[in-house]
Amino acid sequence: MSSLHVLVVDDEPALRQILAAAVSKAGYSVDQASGVVEAKAKLAHGDIDVALCDIKMPDGNGIDLVRDSRAAGIETTFIMVTGFASLETAVEALRAGASDFITKPVRFEEVAHRLSQINALSGLREENKALRKAVSDSAPKLFRFTSPGMLEVERLVGKVAPTDSTVLIGGESGTGKGVVARLIHNQSQRRDSTFLQVNCSAVPEHLLESEFFGHTKGAFTGADHARKGLFQQADGGTLFLDEIGELPLHMQTKLLHMVEEKEVRPLGSEQVRRVDTRIIAATNANLPEWVREGKFREDLYFRLSMFQIQMPPLRERQSDIPGLVQFLLRNLRPGTSGSGAMEIDPLAEEILLAHSWPGNVRELENVINRACILAEDNRISVADLPVAIIQTTSTQTSGGTSIGAEGNLRDQMRQLELEIMRRAIEDAGGDRRLAAQKLGIGLSSLYRKIEELQSRDSSDGDKVSDKQT
Repeated sequence: MSSLHVLVVDDEPALRQILAAAVSKAGYSVDQASGVVEAKAKLAHGDIDVALCDIKMPDGNGIDLVRDSRAAGIETTFIMVTGFASLETAVEALRAGASDFITKPVRFEEVAHRLSQINALSGLREENKALRKAVSDSAPKLFRFTSPGMLEVERLVGKVAPTDSTVLIGGESGTGKGVVARLIHNQSQRRDSTFLQVNCSAVPEHLLESEFFGHTKGAFTGADHARKGLFQQADGGTLFLDEIGELPLHMQTKLLHMVEEKEVRPLGSEQVRRVDTRIIAATNANLPEWVREGKFREDLYFRLSMFQIQMPPLRERQSDIPGLVQFLLRNLRPGTSGSGAMEIDPLAEEILLAHSWPGNVRELENVINRACILAEDNRISVADLPVAIIQTTSTQTSGGTSIGAEGNLRDQMRQLELEIMRRAIEDAGGDRRLAAQKLGIGLSSLYRKIEELQSRDSSDGDKVSDKQT
């Protein structure tokens, strides 16, 4: 839940200081203003969440301050503090845009209670916003992995998720580091709070500090309103910093301070804000090597790598591929395919199993989405796969001789299908029934497919042996 920044506005120094001490003791950051003029200047920055504001002051009226703030688009919540309690005063304050009012002499328990209510309501709004976004961007249930490497990743996630430890996730691009970061958040006590993800390489360098720490109104040219930074937006939740190695050194220094002190100071503000944000970072770079080369701060690396998880590449966990393919087919992005369940031809699936997947899961997802667009009758065939994957796989499956190096696409795929069926029959010791079972097709379908392909090919080199058991 977010932590409030409170401004106490009162012309009586003693009362102002006592109120400020009470606010600070309640766990909120606090600033003070001795009158309307000073309060206007501080409210203009746009980073004040709540103003405890006196009504009668020598240089103006608190109710007019509320009206002026609302007219300027300032979203600060006002609680009026007055010694002139009357129904008329209360109604006037509420009509001006105040949230509530309390009377002097002030009971500090009441102040703490009102601030707690506002903080809870603010947190609820943020959670509802995050929930609406999560529902609109909702992804299906996570795929259950079977490979030893990913089972170890899941074990590590289960260990670190309940803690507040920072986590560094390593691995090649496309291995699913973002999925694991969200899994850690979802299994933590912060699961009901915000999960924010930012790609550090995608933020322009001159905007990094403002993006991370926020800014006040007028902090720089173009800052026409105050903005909370990512650390404050994720207060109480999790901030996932993808491609952490791309942060410039000066931002690494500021990030280290935030990780150690749990404090941020928005650009243009003199106030330090306490935040409770868990950091999960990810990189495809060799950070220890970057540390040795002076590209990454050693102290920040040690802070972030308190607990490390290394994502194995897809080529090292091929047992996950069949399940991933079916998972992706069941959960296609809207508009990727027509109505009805999408299926994949066993021969096409075998090509996917044999591919080395340099782009990892992201590449697999792109291939499946493309194939679904091209597929006829809701069934992916070899023809729907990218030519590069077909050719690469055919080279691998033929012991270095490129099956699909010549001819048009149709000829190359026919040759590849024959090679796959020939290899399946050879692996089955010539037993075509067993070969058909391994290929996931009926025996009659295997015979028909062989006859169909051979009738279209005049080359004797593509004939399949008639050996049977």
